[in-house]
Amino acid sequence: MNNLRYALRQLRKAPAFTLTALATVAICLGANLAIFAVINSILLRPLPFPQSDRLVTIFNTYPKAGVERDGSSVTNYYERRGNLPAFSSLSIFRDGSEVVGETGAAEQTEIMRVSPDFFATLGVNLAMGRTFTEEEATIAKGKGNGVAIVTDAYWRQRLNSDPNVLGRDIRVNTMPRKIVGVLPPDFRFLSSEARLFLPIRSRPAERTPQQRHSDDGGTHMIARLKPGATMAEAQSQIDAHNAAVEEDNPQAKMMAEAGFRSLVRPLHAEHVRSIRPTLLLMQAGVFFLLLIGAVNLVNLLLIRASGRAKEMAIRRSMGASRAHVVRQVMIETVLLTFVGGLLGLVVGTWGIRLLEVLGADRLPLGAHIAFDGWLALIGLAGAGVLGIGIAVPVAWFNLSSHLAHVLQSESRTGTVSRAAQRLRHGFIVAQIALAFVLLAGAALLGLSLKKVMAVSPGFRADHVLTGEVTVPFSYNARPFLDRLLEAIGQQPGVGAAGAITNVPLSGESGKSAVTPKGYVPPAGQSLQGHYSYQVTGDYFTALGIPLREGRFLTSADSHRADRVCVVDEDFARRYWPHGGALGQRVFQGSDSDDAKLFTIVGVVGAVKQAELTEPQGQGAVYLPFMDSDGINIFVVTRTSQRPEAFAETLRKLVRATNSDLAIDNLRSMDTRIAESLIARRSPALLAGIFAGVALLLATIGTYGVLSYAVAQRTREIGIRMALGAQRGQIGTQFLSLGLRLLAAGTILGLMGAWWAGRAMQSVLFDVPTLHVATLLGTALVMTTVSLVACLIPARRATKVDPVIALRAE
Repeated sequence: MNNLRYALRQLRKAPAFTLTALATVAICLGANLAIFAVINSILLRPLPFPQSDRLVTIFNTYPKAGVERDGSSVTNYYERRGNLPAFSSLSIFRDGSEVVGETGAAEQTEIMRVSPDFFATLGVNLAMGRTFTEEEATIAKGKGNGVAIVTDAYWRQRLNSDPNVLGRDIRVNTMPRKIVGVLPPDFRFLSSEARLFLPIRSRPAERTPQQRHSDDGGTHMIARLKPGATMAEAQSQIDAHNAAVEEDNPQAKMMAEAGFRSLVRPLHAEHVRSIRPTLLLMQAGVFFLLLIGAVNLVNLLLIRASGRAKEMAIRRSMGASRAHVVRQVMIETVLLTFVGGLLGLVVGTWGIRLLEVLGADRLPLGAHIAFDGWLALIGLAGAGVLGIGIAVPVAWFNLSSHLAHVLQSESRTGTVSRAAQRLRHGFIVAQIALAFVLLAGAALLGLSLKKVMAVSPGFRADHVLTGEVTVPFSYNARPFLDRLLEAIGQQPGVGAAGAITNVPLSGESGKSAVTPKGYVPPAGQSLQGHYSYQVTGDYFTALGIPLREGRFLTSADSHRADRVCVVDEDFARRYWPHGGALGQRVFQGSDSDDAKLFTIVGVVGAVKQAELTEPQGQGAVYLPFMDSDGINIFVVTRTSQRPEAFAETLRKLVRATNSDLAIDNLRSMDTRIAESLIARRSPALLAGIFAGVALLLATIGTYGVLSYAVAQRTREIGIRMALGAQRGQIGTQFLSLGLRLLAAGTILGLMGAWWAGRAMQSVLFDVPTLHVATLLGTALVMTTVSLVACLIPARRATKVDPVIALRAE
C-alpha cells in the first residue's frame, strides 16, 4: 500500500507526463478494443445456435463458366436430403421480400422462405407452435399455401403479443396465411432481417434432374454434420453423389467443361469470407498503433527514470533491494496503464459508435457488434499486461546503473550508460519504422479507394431513385407496371422511368447461361454465365446507360410476339469481336428451340452489376418483361429534383396504382454506390486516423528523446561553448543524431511497408505491392515531421548560455 501511495504521489508531481501517458494508453488501447469488438462479433463469436461449428453451407460452383458461387437448387435439396451419411440434417432457404398487410396499409416486409427441416438443422426450437410440414412445401391442386412462422419482434410489435396467435391469419401477397409458429426472442439467422418465414414450395416437376442446374443463385443450402463426421468426409460424399447423379444427365459434359462442383464450407466462415481480410488488416493496423504507443511510453518512462537516477541510487545504497526497485517500477507503470485502460474503455465505446456511423453495422453479422463486460475485461487485462511489459526495460535501466558512478555524478540525474542511450535510440528507430509502415499502409488503402471511386459504373447515378416492389402470384405484373410507369412519367420533373428485375449494386447478382445460336466454345473452354434481366419502360434512359448501336427495349416489346433482346458491349465483344451483333439470335439455358430464341436489336454500354471492382467482360443480356406473376421488380426513376424527395411521391403512386402493393428499399443510385464501398471507405478512413495518431506519437517520441539529450548535456554544451565551439556546430550535432535515427527508422519502415503491401494485396484494387510514389510520399511526410521534432531541441541547444549552464550544475 505504501508503494501504491508513493506511485500516486510521483505521478501527481509530473502532471504533464501523466496526462500524456494516460492519453497515449487510452487512445491506443481504445482503438484496439473498438476494432476487436468488431472482429469478436463478426469473426470470433460462434453463431447463436447449438454446436454452431457443425453447421456448413453447400454451394455449386462453375469456375470455368465464370460463376464462382451459384447457391444450390431445389433438385439438389431433394436428391441430397437423407442420402449423405455425413449430415444429420440438410435444408435450403431463400431471402426475399413480400407484401404484408391489409389493402391500403400493406408494406414490403423482409421474409425468408425455408424448407421444413431448416430450424431443425439450426437446432432451434420454436417458442410457440410448430415448423412446416412436407405437405406445406409441395404445390398441388386444391391445396392452399397459407402458413407462416413469425419472429418474436413481429409477434410483439404487429400482433400485440397475442397469446392466442397460433391459427390467426395474416395477409401476405394478398393471400391469407395461418400463423403456425413463433420464434424465440433471440433468434436471428446470420445477417438476415427477415420477420416472417414461409415454406419454400415447389411442384414435383421442379425437383427433376432437368432442374438441377437451373437455380439463379438465390437458393442456399445449409447442413449439420453428424457427430464425428468431418468436412473432408462431407466433401468426399458430395463429390461422389454428384458424380452418380450426373451420369445420366444430358448436360453432364457441359457441366464438366464448366468445372461444376459442389463445395462444403463452414457456415460462419463462408458468411464473413468477404470481410475477413479487411478486418484482420484493421486489427493489425491498430496493433501497430499500440506498439507505437507502448514504445513512446517506454521512452517517456526511461527519460523520467534518468531524471530520478540519483534518487534510485540513494535508495539502493540505503538498503533497498533489487526486488523493491522492480516492485516500485511495476506498481507505478501498471497503475498508469490501468487508469489509461479505464479511459480506454470510454474511448473504445466511442470508437464503436464511430464505426457504426461508418457502416460497421451493415457488415455481415455487423448487427451483433457490442461493447460488453467480456470486452471490458479483456481491455483491462490488456492494460495490465501492457504495464508489465513497459516496466521491464525501465526496471532494467534502474538496476543496470552503476551506483558509484551515479552517486559521484555532479548532475542531479546521474550519468547515463551507452547501453541505456542505445536502448532509447533503438525504441525511437522502432517507433519511426512502425509509424512509416502504418502511414504507408493507410496511403495504399487511400490510393486503392481513389482508384475504385474512379471506376465508371457504366451509368449516370445522379438524380436516380430506385425502389423494390413485389408483385404476387395472384397479379399480372405487366399491366401494373404499364400503369405505374405511365403515372410516374406524368409527374413534374421526371425525365424517364423504367423497371428491371435487378438494379446494379443491389447485392444480388446471379448469372445464367445465355448463348448465341450455333456457338461452340473453343476446346478447353466452357459456355459462360452472364447477367440476365428483364426490363420494361425507359429503363436504359432512366439509368443513363448509353446506346452503342441499334435501339433500346421499350414497354411495347413486352407485349409483342416477337422475342427480342438487348445485350451489352462486353457480351457482343465476346461473341462477335469484329461487330455484327445486331440480328444475331441467343437462347437461355439449354433450350435452343427456334421458337424460343431472342433476336438482338440493340447493344448498350457495359454496367458494373455486382461491384465496381468486378472484372470486365462479364456480359449482360436484357430481355423484355415476360414473367407475369410472382416477381420482385426494381422501379428506376430519373428526376430533376433530389431523388430522396421523390420517394414519398413514388410510394403514393404505387399505392394508387394497386392498393394491395407497396414499394420499399428506396435508395438513390448514389447511395447504392456509396454503400457498396463501405468495406473500402471505412478501413481507409480509419487507417488514416491511426496513421495520424502514430505520426503524432512518433513526433512526440523523437522530440522527447532529443530534448532530454539536450537537457542532460547542458553542462557539456556550456563547457564546449566556453572553449570556443560555435552554436552551429552544437546544433548540427543534435540534428545529425535525429537524422541518423530517422534514416535507420525509414530503412526499416521501407522493408516493413513492402511486407505490408504484400499482405494487403487481397484488399487493394489496382495497386502494386511496391508503389514507389506512395513510399516516397510517406518518406517525405516522415522526414518533414521528424525534422520539426529534431530542429526544436537542436535550436534549443544553440541557445544555451555557458555561464548559466555552468552555474546550474
